[in-house]
Amino acid sequence: QVQLVESGGGLVQDGGSLGLSCAASGNIFEINRMGWYRQAPGKQRELVAIIFSGGTTNYADSVKGRFTISRDNAKSTVYLRMNSLKPGDTAVYYCYVYLRSPGLRVENYWGQGTQVTVSS
Repeated sequence: QVQLVESGGGLVQDGGSLGLSCAASGNIFEINRMGWYRQAPGKQRELVAIIFSGGTTNYADSVKGRFTISRDNAKSTVYLRMNSLKPGDTAVYYCYVYLRSPGLRVENYWGQGTQVTVSS
């Protein structure tokens, strides 16, 4: 079993900044990719950013240049730094981890979600 603990988020004004973090623990052999998704009311969950074990990153077009994803492999933790936030970024943000268990089984895990609200 793997646990994901998210922290960060909250309320910020238009143009402000926030940071999110997500720490994975438990039965982990190796983590392939870690990332962040978000879901706004009435909308589908969408990819925000993802980072692979080698450091390659992908971002949604809507956040390129404003958000930065990073990871600390030693701590099995992924971070999301969000700058120049807009009201359209308001959503519940979910951490995502794709890993191999000690038995080399591929598994996906999601965090509990953290609310990010950007006021205009």
